[in-house]
Amino acid sequence: MSLKIQQNRYLRKTESYIQDHFQDEGSGHDWWHIYRVRNVALKLAEIEGGNKFIIEMAALLHDLDDWKLNGESEVSKTKRWLDDLGILISDKNKILEIIGQVSFKGAGVGNKAISIEAKLVQDADRLDAIGAIGIARTFAYGGSKGRLIYHPGIKPEMYDNFEEYKRNTAPSINHFYEKLLLLKNLLNTNSAKKMAEKRHRFMEDFLTQFYAEWRNKM
Repeated sequence: MSLKIQQNRYLRKTESYIQDHFQDEGSGHDWWHIYRVRNVALKLAEIEGGNKFIIEMAALLHDLDDWKLNGESEVSKTKRWLDDLGILISDKNKILEIIGQVSFKGAGVGNKAISIEAKLVQDADRLDAIGAIGIARTFAYGGSKGRLIYHPGIKPEMYDNFEEYKRNTAPSINHFYEKLLLLKNLLNTNSAKKMAEKRHRFMEDFLTQFYAEWRNKM
């Protein structure tokens, strides 16, 4: 069996597994988020290069062990899945390395993606966190955690510690300032930065409208 055929089998098995696993996820980290991240990452790869098999596998698996969905579990479902698939150890290690570099950990926490594959998956994930879809996901996540939409007395914080960032329970509007509005300048590739421009402006316009309505100015 050729390597290409085997890789396609790994991808299809992983896609089916992830789709089933996330089908009832209501926090904005559902199958369709992963679907979009995978597709955007592959679109970026057409321009920027990189190993598409590694990119697609990492994109499909990037939220499987996400702390926001799993708490502090020490069991790596991603590693177990890759071991069960039986892919090359070198590929498994690359995929796990990428997944470890994708997540945003606070405004003051460095999280530099190293390989081109990691940069593209991280960019795709961050692009899905901004714009109209990013806004929808923000409030879906906030609602799933029982968070307020907005509280004028609770100000955003620029966390420089991952543990403090994880413990944050602030209203959803704060998340725009603590993460979303920062992402445009944290993207790795020129292709992603270009895609981010309109999405970023949309969020700024949304906030302008939100505050106008909040202050009864509309």
